[in-house]
Amino acid sequence: MTTDYDRIEREITIDAPAQRVWDLVSEPGWYINDEQITEHRIDRDGDVAIVTDPTHGRFALRTVTLDAPRYAAFRWHIDADDPDSSSTLVEFWITPTSSGVVLRVVESGFASLAEPEADRRSRFDDHSDGWALELGLAEQYLVGAASDA
Repeated sequence: MTTDYDRIEREITIDAPAQRVWDLVSEPGWYINDEQITEHRIDRDGDVAIVTDPTHGRFALRTVTLDAPRYAAFRWHIDADDPDSSSTLVEFWITPTSSGVVLRVVESGFASLAEPEADRRSRFDDHSDGWALELGLAEQYLVGAASDA
């Protein structure tokens, strides 16, 4: 069945240097949070990172591309215990502006996830809301870190 919910796109302007934004978005799973950016345990096996969040549990993320300081891409696998499970592609673009950067995220591939339709839709809806929240948290974290420097 073809769905109309395969891709999420969000962006935010952040008053922070591109390198500071890069340092955040190039970390696998930085966006797995609960109301604030938190430290995660990250166990690496080649290009796969198992990210453990104290609230949300374990996640498998495969690094696809890191092109500092402007583009990062990861595969977010639906099964943390199976790094070959189906996944979405999470991409970040950092574009410098006169007052900081535009941080853009695109997550795509929901329609091809190997799970029931209702689960794909629920995941898409959760991530749609989540990206707006996570970009706001990134702004708070990065602007706060810049003012502390």
